[in-house]
Amino acid sequence: MPEFFHTRAFELGARAVIGCVWIVFGLYCKVLNRVPRHRRIVERVLGARWGWLILVIGAGEMLLGCWVFSGWERVPCAAVMTAAIVGMNALEIWLTRDLLLSPAGMVGLNVGLIALIWAWALA
Repeated sequence: MPEFFHTRAFELGARAVIGCVWIVFGLYCKVLNRVPRHRRIVERVLGARWGWLILVIGAGEMLLGCWVFSGWERVPCAAVMTAAIVGMNALEIWLTRDLLLSPAGMVGLNVGLIALIWAWALA
């Protein structure tokens, strides 16, 4: 891995970006329901009566952001984040493709995010 990935600047910058992604998606998009499409996706996957679980999912995402900010156990953290991203993307593409703005774009961005996550975890 290039030397840059072993610098404090990279570690702090990556931690900030990754942590903020989880906090923003958890709090803004899900808990505060500022992007109602996220709730519709959950309702489509789990059923309309389970739409309230968007709050639990959002809280879980915020906890992942806090875990990233803590810097504790980065490799297990990266593994959990990777499983969450791959799992959510697979369900969304399989069951709610019509609710996605751009399935290919979502996958592309998430592949980039996963690459950043693992570069941070292994640095």
